[in-house]
Amino acid sequence: MAAKKKYYVVWKGRKPGIYESWPECEKQVKGFAGASFKSFPSKREAEQAFQDGRSAASEPSAAPGSSYIEESISVDVGSHGNPGFVEYKGVHTKTGEVVFAHPGIEKGTNNLGEFLAVVHALRYLQEKNSDMPVYSDSDTAILWVKRNKANSSLARTGETEEIWKLVDEAEEWLRRNKPSNRILKWNTKAWGEIKADYGRK
Repeated sequence: MAAKKKYYVVWKGRKPGIYESWPECEKQVKGFAGASFKSFPSKREAEQAFQDGRSAASEPSAAPGSSYIEESISVDVGSHGNPGFVEYKGVHTKTGEVVFAHPGIEKGTNNLGEFLAVVHALRYLQEKNSDMPVYSDSDTAILWVKRNKANSSLARTGETEEIWKLVDEAEEWLRRNKPSNRILKWNTKAWGEIKADYGRK
């Protein structure tokens, strides 16, 4: 079975852009301090993420040799197809203990799932009266949360109504609560896969 084609977005690297192979992407990010990049299963998703994410990097990437904050929540998405089935979870970064998980949404996108995961983490931390930061490996989700708006091109249909209702609720919560927890970009290059990773790459 042939491996599925991936598209690689480089937000911070020698030459930011979209690349159609890992070797091409690697040339832009390997050894580049503060590199920011991620793979996507479709060119359309990559193009949107590149456009949205170029202005998302207001949180600096970790400096070489630095480490992540262990007392934090890390979030990630598991999906089958994009758009397709989406689930997400949050874990305690130090221990890997799952602190919340959404059982699954029949049709959505990776970016919308990442957005919902970050907002869920912020809500969880507010309930716990905790100032712990939240880590995400999605520049797009971080940007959307900071803007209180998920700027997705996913059509709102009967099939996608479930995820859009969750997004509506998340946006409304952000507008009403204005959480102060820091939302930080996970440095995959320096630290490996985010602790909430589903291991499906």
